[in-house]
Amino acid sequence: MKVLVLCPTQSKYFFISFVLSLHLLPKYRTTMKKSLRIALMGMLVLVSGNLAAQDPELTQFYAAPVYTNPALAGSAVCQTGAAGRVSMNYRNQWPSLPGTFRSYNLSWDQHIPSIGGGIGAMVFHDVAGSGLLQSTTISGVYSYYLPLGRGRNAAVMRFGLQGALAIKSLDWNRLRFGDQILPTQGFVNPTGEQQASQRVTYPNFNAGWVVYNSKFYGGVAFHNITQPNWSFYENPDEILPTRITAHMGGIIKYGGNRFSEDNISPNALFMVQRNFTQLNLGFYVNKGPLVTGLWFRQTFGNYNTSDAVILLVGFRKDRFKFGYSYDFTVSDGRSAIPSSHEVSATIDWCVPPGSKPFRPLKCPEF
Repeated sequence: MKVLVLCPTQSKYFFISFVLSLHLLPKYRTTMKKSLRIALMGMLVLVSGNLAAQDPELTQFYAAPVYTNPALAGSAVCQTGAAGRVSMNYRNQWPSLPGTFRSYNLSWDQHIPSIGGGIGAMVFHDVAGSGLLQSTTISGVYSYYLPLGRGRNAAVMRFGLQGALAIKSLDWNRLRFGDQILPTQGFVNPTGEQQASQRVTYPNFNAGWVVYNSKFYGGVAFHNITQPNWSFYENPDEILPTRITAHMGGIIKYGGNRFSEDNISPNALFMVQRNFTQLNLGFYVNKGPLVTGLWFRQTFGNYNTSDAVILLVGFRKDRFKFGYSYDFTVSDGRSAIPSSHEVSATIDWCVPPGSKPFRPLKCPEF
């Protein structure tokens, strides 16, 4: 049995074609179909883990502030000034296909006036191939708060630094290889493949910067600054490449009431990681307790095709926020990958004001 492994930017389309072929197998070959699905998951793990070397992504960028940019730690606000918050995110990517991707994120951040900035912590867990490949990252972050003037509309800068410990694990016993195939019985023979380490642990570091005033915000984040080695085979060339994220947006109030919080917020987010480049353009509409959003995602490079249209709806009630987003794929693989789903929930609270005034960052909440 020969397995063709394509280049990283083609891997998801190879994955799609393989899945479709499984569904076309006759019903009397149920055992073989099950075995092939396990083999597919193994190939998916190897392709996505060893070749693509790409960080998981979330659609609700600002509902996961510590993950998007470390400089956003401590930027939550309430009526009296600064706030603390706990954010939770769940993403199910391509749920209609077997062995796809699920991501879980839990973070806390809060502005601390006595230390001149914000602090936070985050746990991010990612699952691929129905648990064949899993990764968990635990991190802490500090964001320095620097006002650039004394006026009410003066700009503020934040600089964030994040240190993390990541653990990546592989369930080798569930992988299947070509030399295990017996044509009449499926995968029954032992494999001669060299078994890799089943767990890799490595440190990681991220940094970010953001500047904002009452009507505009923008920032840049650098993830995987040290480009850690995350190879199961101790391959020195297998590194996690640096991911650069640039984001910006604005606040446009409407309704004629200066005390109203109703607004439209146009946004852009650009991300590059090795051969992967992505541009997200969209806007949010805030009306009372409701938030709606529409995004268009475009990938470049070897993909060179439209990726997804993203619809979002959110609800705010007192200190609680809940959001749901739906990614509708519009690229060439849309027939096999119809959608992805993501939900977020945030709880925040006011913190005691410090001796220095706190200028809030009024960026989107989702």
